[in-house]
Order: sequence, then C-alpha cells, then structure tokens
Amino acid sequence: MRLDGKVAIITGASSGVGRAIAIGFGHEGARIVCSDIRADARPEGYEDDGHMATAEVITAKGGQACFVQADVTHGKAVESLVQQAVERFGRLDIMVNNAGVFTRLAPIHEKTEEEYDFTMAVNAKGVWNGCQQAIRQFLKQGDGGKIVNIVSIAGVIGLPEEPAYCASKAAAANLTRQLAVDYGQHGINVNAICPNFLTTAMTRPFHEDQDIKSTVEDITPLQRWGTAQDLVGPAIFLASAESAYVTGSLLMVDGGFTAK
Repeated sequence: MRLDGKVAIITGASSGVGRAIAIGFGHEGARIVCSDIRADARPEGYEDDGHMATAEVITAKGGQACFVQADVTHGKAVESLVQQAVERFGRLDIMVNNAGVFTRLAPIHEKTEEEYDFTMAVNAKGVWNGCQQAIRQFLKQGDGGKIVNIVSIAGVIGLPEEPAYCASKAAAANLTRQLAVDYGQHGINVNAICPNFLTTAMTRPFHEDQDIKSTVEDITPLQRWGTAQDLVGPAIFLASAESAYVTGSLLMVDGGFTAK
C-alpha cells in the first residue's frame, strides 16, 4: 500500500497506459480520479475487462475512484478537473499526465497543419495544463506533491516519420526538467516515464503489421513490445515516497531501445 490515502488524478485513464496506472494506484491504496474525454475503454484496446469503465474496475476491487470528463487541451477544463478532485477527496497528491495522441506516420512535408496542432495541443499543451493546475493546488496545500508525465522515447530521440509526435513529446520531456528546477524547493517532484512501443489501442495498427512488429522486436534488446502493465511499477515508484530524492528525471522504460 505504497500510496495509501493519497489522491491521484490520471488523465487518459479510460484505456491503455492510463487505465493500467489508475488500477495499479488503486491497488496501492490511492483514491483515484480517472479522467478522459469518455469513460469507456477504447474497443480496439487490449484490456480483458474493457466492458467496465476504469473507475468501476477500481471500486469493484474495493478501492475508491470516480470519473471526471475533461479535455486536457483546455486549461479551464483541467482547472475544473483538479477542483472536482479536491472537492471529492479533500486534496491532491499525485498528477499523472498521461493523455496522448498519435495521428499517422508521415514525413514533415506530408503532414498537415491540423495534424501538428492537434498533436501539440494534447501531448504538449495537455501536459502543460495538467502540470500547471496540479502545481497551483500543491502550492495551496503547502506540503509538496508528485507529478508523473508519460512522455515517450520520441521525446529524446528521433523516430522515422513522426515529426509532430517527436516535437510534442520533446516539449513534454523538457518541461518536466524545467519544472523540477523551479519547484523542487517546494517539495514538488516532477518526473517522466519514456516508454518504447507499447501494445495499446493507439498502436494496434502497427502491432498488427507484421513487418513493423518484427522490426520493433528486432531492435529492442529485450526482444518484445512493452505493455501498459510495464509502466505501472515505474509510475508507482515515481508517485511514492520511495522516489523522494528523484526529480527532473526521464525514466526510460523501453526494453533497452535507447541504450543502443
């Protein structure tokens, strides 16, 4: 029960990584505010219990959770999300900025302005909004807090035909480091997890393409794709007292992909 009594918001909590982290946090005793643009899991995901909303899964296991709809691209929506979490559970201890999008593989000369704007709005501005509102609440409370940003290896290296995605994730990665510098004195830890290719609803088309699937496996030292569950342990560590002296870190959870 490493998060016993803590209050956590997880964005993009209905499916994939966000869902796995929310359920994992609930198992560790946290009270969870699951947020997404819809409560239901994406039907193309890999969840065995996808017929149940994330908050329902947590409460069915004896935990405390609720769902709050929010579009992370809108600052006022995220402000309201934090307010509702505080109204429901009394405070906020952990913010996991997980909501993210990917449009399609294409070089920059074939990408549209709309694709770029959409990707940056969710992956970069969404993290900005989540960090900003969480930090404001942490400062009001006066006893610190934990922020975990789900970034990507695309935030630290270049990936083929992913210009907007790489740009957005790099912004989130360096924002993580910058906020650690500004708010360490307030006891606020800001860290990020950078996964490799994971089997989620967002990546199903690539995982089902045998050439892409095999290529990822071949160039990953651990010889497999990651799963949403692979990020749960690292997220719990960064959200718990065990990481008290860790801030400004980009934790690679990538099967060794960036080690080459």
